Amino acid sequence: MSAMLRMIGLSVLLAASALLPAAQAGERITVAAAADLKFALDEIVADFRSTRPDDAVEVVYGSSGKFATQIRQGAPFDLYFSADIAYPRALEAEGLALGPTRPYAVGRIVLWSRTRDAGALRLQDLADPALGRIAIANPRHAPYGKRAEEALRAAGVWQAVQPRLVQGENIAQTAQFVQTGNATVGIIALSLALNPALAGQGGYHLIDAALHEPLEQGFILTRKAQGKALATAFADYIGTEAARAVLARYGFELPINPPDHALPD
Repeated sequence: MSAMLRMIGLSVLLAASALLPAAQAGERITVAAAADLKFALDEIVADFRSTRPDDAVEVVYGSSGKFATQIRQGAPFDLYFSADIAYPRALEAEGLALGPTRPYAVGRIVLWSRTRDAGALRLQDLADPALGRIAIANPRHAPYGKRAEEALRAAGVWQAVQPRLVQGENIAQTAQFVQTGNATVGIIALSLALNPALAGQGGYHLIDAALHEPLEQGFILTRKAQGKALATAFADYIGTEAARAVLARYGFELPINPPDHALPD
């Protein structure tokens, strides 16, 4: 083979190898999600990625209110799942959403304890100082904390429990306070209480939904998702029967109609 032919062959090979990584590399998106979704959304993401092994879906869990503030400040989140649908609707109204807010679930709150039979407890029992510290999420920016405060006020025990409250930055940290013994009882998300790690440690009591405003939850694609096919595909996947079945298994009540499909890209 002549030197010229070898050079041409090498050039073709280099060109092909340069194109190969681009063809094989997948997309990457980042999702901000309320902490109550930790276990359910982890499963949903794993199922979604099972047919898209080259794509990456990174989920960051935390406080719904804090995520809303971060998105306003330009945080690089492609999707935002909030435990209170009011937050994404506000972002939508401010022009920070790619399409409308989609409701995906309604959460529930429970009394949970690692050391007590929480199934036998009621909110009125929390007024007893002998129970020690009580954990709730911070009502200022955590929707589950807001609903916990509403329920405690409706039960007439808010004033009695206030001095003994410990507040988590989000509902996952609130559950951790109880799990580690920093609080005896917590008001946490049913979705966390049903997680096998917690379900095996203590029982729970479902708090009457009439004692607080509904925990209607919703999500948006943010403006950062513009043109990202993976973000649109994942948003659509949340409305599938497979994803809804996972949410239901973790105690979420589901909208009658699944989230709409096909937001503009």
